[in-house]
Amino acid sequence: MTITIGQALPSGTLYESTGFDAENGCPLPPQTVEISTLTANKKVIIFAVPGAFTPLCSAQHLPGYIAHAQALKAAGVDEIICLAVNDAFVMAAWGQQQQAQPHIRMLADGSGHYMKALGLQRDLSNNGMGIRSYRFAMIVTNGIVEYFGKEGSGEFGVSKADTLLATLTA
Repeated sequence: MTITIGQALPSGTLYESTGFDAENGCPLPPQTVEISTLTANKKVIIFAVPGAFTPLCSAQHLPGYIAHAQALKAAGVDEIICLAVNDAFVMAAWGQQQQAQPHIRMLADGSGHYMKALGLQRDLSNNGMGIRSYRFAMIVTNGIVEYFGKEGSGEFGVSKADTLLATLTA
């Protein structure tokens, strides 16, 4: 069953690599991030992409949140999370390439377990990508979903940074 507005986020563990090896430039081993801790007593935007370094995600989705990060935070958001079914090393490298830090936290759900718990797994095996996530965005306050926008194939509207900013400032 897919998560809906008014529901509490399921518990889960994600992974984040925030540092890079000075010698070879590779991301350092990831740390665990518990969703319940991440969202406790905070207003958080969680947006998910089908994959790091994919065209729409790299050209529009993540850059939109980077561009609007200050306005979203001014509208009361404590943290902005980018989530994908990729490993933490890939998410760190993509975040570095996109200059997402310090505005956006790049979290990994490498095996897709959290996407499954949310009911948002998507099988893109026919496209050579395996099990991934739907493109979506949520506004979560103290662990409760207040806004949820899930995109269909080829859609990009309800999960855009502009849409969430308009929702927060309405």
